[in-house]
Amino acid sequence: MATQILSDHSGDTRHEFDAADLEALAKAEQRFKKLTGKGLTAAIRTGSREVAVVRAFDPTAQETIFHPPLVGG
Repeated sequence: MATQILSDHSGDTRHEFDAADLEALAKAEQRFKKLTGKGLTAAIRTGSREVAVVRAFDPTAQETIFHPPLVGG
């Protein structure tokens, strides 16, 4: 099971999907585009303590984390 995690002011929301299920995969890609289109940053784990920002949906990612933009002040 792959997971998309949305972190925001209210905590986090997890969306799990089966990457082998084409319908679930399409919904996950739509969610990715919607969230990044709203300005959220997407990152995936590349190692046990490493992450990388991604600009396109990666159907092989086991975990994608979405963060809202940081606001200074």
